[in-house]
Amino acid sequence: MSSVAAPKGAAEKATPADTTERLTKLRQVMERHNLQAYIVPSEDAHQSEYIADCDARRAFISGFTGSAGLAVVTRNRAALWTDGRYFLQASKQLDDNWVLQKTGLPDVPTKEEWLVQVLPKGSKVGIDPTLLTVGAARTLQEAIRKEKHELAGIPENLIDQIWSHRPPRPQNPVQIHPLEYAGQSVEDKLQKLREEIKKTKAWGFVVNALDEIAWLFNLRGSDIAYNPVFFAYALVTQSEAILYVDAAKLSDQVRSHLGSAVTIRPYEAVTRDLSSYAQQFRNSEEPQKLWIGTGCSMALEAAAGGEDAVTESRSPVQAAKAIKNDVELEGFRQSHIRDAAALISYFAWLEDELVNKKNTKISEVDGADVLEKLRSQQPKFVGLSFDTISSTGPNGAIIHYKPEKETCALIDVNQIYLCDSGGQYLDGTTDVTRTLHFGNPKDHEKDAFTRVLKGHIQLDITIFPKTTTGYLLDVIARVPLWKAGLDFRHGTGHGVGSYLNVHEGPQGVGTRIAYNDIHLAAGMTITNEPGYYQDGDFGIRIENVMLIRLADTPNRFGDRDYYGFEHVTVVPIQTKLIKVELLTREEREWVNAYHLECWEKVSPLLQGNKMALGWLQRETRPI
Repeated sequence: MSSVAAPKGAAEKATPADTTERLTKLRQVMERHNLQAYIVPSEDAHQSEYIADCDARRAFISGFTGSAGLAVVTRNRAALWTDGRYFLQASKQLDDNWVLQKTGLPDVPTKEEWLVQVLPKGSKVGIDPTLLTVGAARTLQEAIRKEKHELAGIPENLIDQIWSHRPPRPQNPVQIHPLEYAGQSVEDKLQKLREEIKKTKAWGFVVNALDEIAWLFNLRGSDIAYNPVFFAYALVTQSEAILYVDAAKLSDQVRSHLGSAVTIRPYEAVTRDLSSYAQQFRNSEEPQKLWIGTGCSMALEAAAGGEDAVTESRSPVQAAKAIKNDVELEGFRQSHIRDAAALISYFAWLEDELVNKKNTKISEVDGADVLEKLRSQQPKFVGLSFDTISSTGPNGAIIHYKPEKETCALIDVNQIYLCDSGGQYLDGTTDVTRTLHFGNPKDHEKDAFTRVLKGHIQLDITIFPKTTTGYLLDVIARVPLWKAGLDFRHGTGHGVGSYLNVHEGPQGVGTRIAYNDIHLAAGMTITNEPGYYQDGDFGIRIENVMLIRLADTPNRFGDRDYYGFEHVTVVPIQTKLIKVELLTREEREWVNAYHLECWEKVSPLLQGNKMALGWLQRETRPI
C-alpha cells in the first residue's frame, strides 16, 4: 500500500454524492452555535488512520471516502484538503458544493491560510475537541488569531447531530495476543514504560492510540475493519495501569490475562479520572505533570488541567512498539512466506483465466475475492490488512483505488494490472504490491516499470549509518525516475505493525519533514514501494516489506553502527516488464538472487498446486 503513510483502498464512487442537504443542515447547527466555520477531520478520537464507520464524519459531509483529508465548512463555502494519493478520487467524488484543495501543490493555501482569507474578522471556528490534537489546535489557533478569529471547542460533534442514520459504535470482543506471538509480556512492557515515565519526571502517561493500547496489553480486537484494535484508553502511573474499555468486551480469560496489575474502568471515565488524578498531583508536595503524546486530543489535555499541566512529546509506547523483538521479526518472515504462496497461486490462476481460457469477464472485484479466499486458506490467517487494490489500466493510476462491484472494470489482458494487498496473520502483517502485464506491454510501460524497479533495488541494498532518517533515504528510490523526468506523489515507505495496523509510525521513508526526526533503527519494519502513475492510462508500484538490521561492514567510520535491510516479501517481480538493458550488473544480479530466494522459500508450500508451482518456476528464471 502506498505510503505517506497512506491507508489503502479508498472506495471510489462513479458519481459524486449530493451534499447540498447535509451542508444546509450543518450550517443551521453552526448558526445556533454562532460558528462561522466548522472543521471536520478524518480521524477519530484516537487519531486513527483507519476508522470505524461511525466515525466517518468527513466522508459523510463531503462524499469523499479517501482515508486522508480534512473538510472545512463555512456559512457559504466548503473546501476539502487531501494529498496526491487522492487527487483523482476526490475530483470524482466531490460535488459542486466543494472546492478541492490539492495539498502540496504550488499556490494551494493551507486550511489556516484559507480560513484567514474567507472569514470576516472576529469569526468563531468550531471543532470537536476530541478529534484535534493539541499540536494541531495550537497551530490553528496561532494562525487565525491574527485576524482575531477564535477557535471554539464544541463538546457535541455537529456532524453527529445531523447524521440521522449514523452506524453504531462497534462492541466486538477483545482477544488475547499470546506470548508466543507477542514475544514480550505485559509486565515487562509496563515496567519499561514506567522507567520512561520516571525519566520524564511525570506522574503518568495517557495512551490514546488504539494500536499502542493493543500492543501494550498484548490484546487484539476487531472494532475497526482490517485493524486488530479495540476502542480504549489507558493511563499508566508508577503504581497503577488502568484500561478504559467497555467491560462487556472482556471475557474471563482476558481479565485473567490482565491480572490484578491492570484495573478496568469504563471507556467514558478517562476524562473524569484524568481530572481527578491531575488535581491530586498538582496539589502534592512536588507538583508533577501528565505526559501526553503528540497524538493526544485537546479534550484529554483539557481534562488533565490544560497546557500548563502536561508535558508533550512523542509517545514512548509508539517508540517501543516500532522496535520488533526476535519473536515478532521471525513472525514477519514466516507470515510473508505463507502470504506469498497465496499471492503466487492467485497470479497463476489469473493468468490462466485471462490468457489460456480467454476469460474476459473477470472483474477487479472478482480478482480481489479470489485472492482473499486463497489467503484465508493459509495457516494463522485472521483477515485482510486493508481493502485489496485490484486495478486494471487507468484505475491503477488512482493510487488508493478500491474496486466496487457495481462500477469496477473488467481485468484486461492488454493492460497493466496493479495489485496491492495484504493479510493479517497471528504472527505478522503483510503488505505487498505487484504490477503485471498478461499481454504485450508497451515500451513506455516497460521503461517506467524498470525505473521503478531500479529505485526499489537501490533502496533495498542501501547501507546507512546509525542516526540516518527515512527522509534522507527517500531520494534513493526516486533518482532512476527523476532521470527520465518521472516521479510519484506518495511516500516511499511506512512502518508495518506485528499483527497490528498495516501503517505504523513513527518511522517512514518519504518527503514528509517529520520523517527527518526519526532515526531508523534495527528491529523496525519499513515498506519499499516506489511507483509511477500515468493518469488515465496505468499505474505501477513494486512493494516489499523490509526489516532493518545491523549491517556487517568492513569499517565502522565514526565508531558507529551501520544498518541495512532484509526484505521478507518473497513474491516474484514480473521479468516480462523489465527492460534488462536499463539495469546495471548489480541490479540484474539482485533480481536473479531475489527470484532464487522466492523459489527456495515458497516452492515447498506449493507442491500440491501444480499450476502455481509452474508459474513460480517460470517467473523466477534468471534474466
